[in-house]
Amino acid sequence: MQVDLFTQVLVPVIGGLGIFMLGLEFMSNGIQALAVNRMRDLLGRFAGTPVKGVLAGTLITGIIQSSTAMSVMVVGMVNAGVVGLRPAISVIMGANIGTTLGNGLIALPLGPLGLLFGGIFALVYIFAKSEKMKNIALACMGFALIFYGLNLMTGGLRPLRAMPEVMSVISGLRADSFMGLLICVGTAAFITALIHSSSATIGIVMGLGSAGVLDWQTAVAFSLGADLGTTITSWMASLNLSRNAKRAAYAHISFNIIGVLITIPLFFISMDVLRWAMGWFGGDPGVPVVINGRETFPLVPVAVGLYSTFFNIFNTALLFPFTGVFERVLSRVGRDASEDEEDYSVPKYLQAEMFGNLPVAVPALQQEIDRYLQGSALYLDSARGAPNAPKDLDEHHLALDTLSRDTRTFASRLFVPGMPHAHADLVASLIEEADFAASVGETLHQTARRVKREQFSPDARELVDAALDNIGNALRSVLPGAAPSAGRTESRDQDLLDLRARCLRLGDAVKPAERGAILTLLGSAERASLLIARLDAERRSVPRLVTEAGGEARDPSFSSAAPVPAE
Repeated sequence: MQVDLFTQVLVPVIGGLGIFMLGLEFMSNGIQALAVNRMRDLLGRFAGTPVKGVLAGTLITGIIQSSTAMSVMVVGMVNAGVVGLRPAISVIMGANIGTTLGNGLIALPLGPLGLLFGGIFALVYIFAKSEKMKNIALACMGFALIFYGLNLMTGGLRPLRAMPEVMSVISGLRADSFMGLLICVGTAAFITALIHSSSATIGIVMGLGSAGVLDWQTAVAFSLGADLGTTITSWMASLNLSRNAKRAAYAHISFNIIGVLITIPLFFISMDVLRWAMGWFGGDPGVPVVINGRETFPLVPVAVGLYSTFFNIFNTALLFPFTGVFERVLSRVGRDASEDEEDYSVPKYLQAEMFGNLPVAVPALQQEIDRYLQGSALYLDSARGAPNAPKDLDEHHLALDTLSRDTRTFASRLFVPGMPHAHADLVASLIEEADFAASVGETLHQTARRVKREQFSPDARELVDAALDNIGNALRSVLPGAAPSAGRTESRDQDLLDLRARCLRLGDAVKPAERGAILTLLGSAERASLLIARLDAERRSVPRLVTEAGGEARDPSFSSAAPVPAE
């Protein structure tokens, strides 16, 4: 039988692949638009231990249907300090299990109905008024298009069986020997790395298997390679991020590589087990079924989905006890002395157990605000080029921003129903204090950025250093152990006026851009002085010692413990 390569193969295969991948994109985008922010918050809140991390990774990936998106999300959250390295490793383990739910759904024989339901939900999407309904329709439309695209690919790939030239090439890709297995796994890993989607690779493999172009055992081997190739995206996402973010990506890569290396020697034994297990799902996947006069293999997608699920569950169960070992090994990757510096992305004094115990929580919160201000003072060191300055200004800013958010979240959770007015007034004052501290930090960050991106002549640099000293003196008045600052604010304001006058007297001795930068810097110094004065006044506005019912005010000491997760 003569095969029209263009109309019978290329059109349905390329069109089906495009519709399949578009369906994946629509489904992922719709679900993520509905729930990704909530999922990110849940992940940051619940992924505190390895067990919870696996459960959170499985659940969230099962919902958003993208282990790649999940892995990239985890890498970003590790970079921001929201999730630690150890729970991140377990989240990635869970993500590999969660994504197999989609592979199982793809295996369902719903292809002919895909176009019908895709059209119905497309109409819903077009005429829906609310954004929520549009996102639901988008996700459902994507889900339907996945099946329609797979159905098109299967039909387009079936004629290849009648082409000896094609079958002679594909016959070389057979997982009937150990070397053939390695070639199949490597080929699938390469394809997945190129298209950044293990689900798309598995969809293609299911189509080839259903059409009888690939035998069922080779199709299963390809699904093993897809799990390996999907690690490339999280690695690429981590390239310009922090060391811990890179380590989370390395965990994803090493986890899947180890799993594949362990599974490959057991592959042929597992095929016998899979053939037996398929008896519960319809029979032997290698036996063809004639539908409308055409020979097809509808159980191959079921076998691929079942094996992919089993592989990831087995891999997680096998490696989960070694989560601590992964963390210790990966923590040594790229380690240098700078990692011994304080991590400002994680609260040091705040503990969840303090909620409801205001006499303990208040001084803890004050210490954390002071710690934030001490971290902010490092911006000035960065502007001066001091040796102890943070090496990456943006990374330091990200860490302090995370600390500020967690501090303010902790403060807001101190409100409890029926609390005395004096206690409520104190909590409100602490929230304002934390907010003023955050404003001071942002101002100092902008100051450091302005100084570092401008080249100053010696005369101009002298004024810059004087302005930085002015800010540093003002900041020291609110740092721990500061002496009373009465009468000093007016002196610092006069110093800024004198610096402004000196800047104007420089005339043509400096470039206009330098003079503008200095005047902008003096404006930032004045703003920082005002914010610091307001912060100091807020601290004095409400007494910071809490009187317990029936007791005396106390100022307890406390130890560092697990940080409070951000809301």
